[in-house]
Amino acid sequence: MNIVILGAGRVGESVAESLASEQNDITVIDTDPLRLSVLQERLDLRGVVGNGIQPSVLTDAGIEDADMLIACAPLDETNLVVCKVARQLFNVPTTIARLRSPEFQDGAPLMDREGFGVDRVICPEDSVTRYIRKLIEYPEALQVLEFADGLVSLIAVRAVDGGPLVQHSLAEIPALVPGADIRIVAIYRKDQVLMQLTGHTRIEAGDEVFVLSATQNIRKVLGALRKMDSPVKRLMIAGGGKVGLRLARQVKDDLQLKVIETDRKRCDYLATQLPSSVLVLHGDSTDEELMSDENVQDMDLFIALTSDDEDNIMACLLAKRMGARRVLALINRKAYADLVQGTQIDIAISPSHTVIGELLAYVRRGDVEAVHSLRRGAAEALEAIVRGDRKTCRMAGRRIEEIGLPQGAQVGAIVRGLHRPDGSEAGEDARPEVIIAHHDTVVQPLDHVIVFVPRKRMVREVEKLFQVSATFMF
Repeated sequence: MNIVILGAGRVGESVAESLASEQNDITVIDTDPLRLSVLQERLDLRGVVGNGIQPSVLTDAGIEDADMLIACAPLDETNLVVCKVARQLFNVPTTIARLRSPEFQDGAPLMDREGFGVDRVICPEDSVTRYIRKLIEYPEALQVLEFADGLVSLIAVRAVDGGPLVQHSLAEIPALVPGADIRIVAIYRKDQVLMQLTGHTRIEAGDEVFVLSATQNIRKVLGALRKMDSPVKRLMIAGGGKVGLRLARQVKDDLQLKVIETDRKRCDYLATQLPSSVLVLHGDSTDEELMSDENVQDMDLFIALTSDDEDNIMACLLAKRMGARRVLALINRKAYADLVQGTQIDIAISPSHTVIGELLAYVRRGDVEAVHSLRRGAAEALEAIVRGDRKTCRMAGRRIEEIGLPQGAQVGAIVRGLHRPDGSEAGEDARPEVIIAHHDTVVQPLDHVIVFVPRKRMVREVEKLFQVSATFMF
């Protein structure tokens, strides 16, 4: 795929890194030649210096042959105009814009071809907020990701001593967790994936376990792998920026909430945006005296969401040492996130990786509905619709054991009934069926199939299984 990316900032760099590793032809436009030079030394891509709004710069970047434009410049206005120029002058098939303002939404008339010509709006702040909300709802989990309109969830959880499934084999799961059909699709042990999962594979304390289940069974799944934590009732947020304010607005009615912000003017603004029940504090979250005065030791969850990685790390370490039950840090630098995840800091979130999946759904071949990047980009889970029939698609009409998945890749679940027999989407009165996949499960046309891929280099092989070919014969 030929992809042009506008902006070599944190999001643009992360997008370029993810897509360049998949043999796409990537061109990045930025006004900073030094930033582009560093990026070109590290990745296999082409850099073009200039203002992407200008048609001549887009032409130099090869926009005429591009399959996709991803606009990740810092300003919403720039991204909107670039998408308009790319669509109207160069007829680029797919345009994606990173927009921070909530005024611009997917599907709005302003975004269509007659407007700015934006096919997809992505907002990292919104993605991060949704991600954190799930972790507040399920405090035992490391990740909770949804597929098939929320009917199926992929849960990542750290197994601990005392969990009902710990020290038991996978074959024993149905008897140990009755009434909850689940599928363990991957186990990471000491940061290495177990490539071959069999009925004899045992779950050990410390394993990072990825489980697919109907969303209604999440609580049972978490309880089977570790002692259930009490619900989050008291939350402290360090950082009242865009993400901090979004999150505070969403949880203000459900939790006892405190927000710490270093900038006095921002504190005044936060106080006007949040109800009086939310305590807005002017101070530094790395100040031990302040944290003690505000009883951080009583917090069920402490979340550091400032724009400074080092401050977020130090604030979380301090909160954890002082007694906060669980801490979460927002970390932009991938190296930092890899370093601190699973130490005293329970969860490290990379904003750029929370939006990668939204982009990858457009890049993937086949009819891909959703993609989630896992383990900071090392693994992936995707949901795709099976098209064609047994003669034209490797997936359709076959048992899972016949399909020929790459070693380690797992079909975890199938959702049947989201589409009518003619291929159109089923209505609101539809009752889709969630099927936890086993070796003899037969995949049918129009099924939504959820696949876990432990290594990104396997993705192309998995994509081919969903592609429809007029000449394919098994």
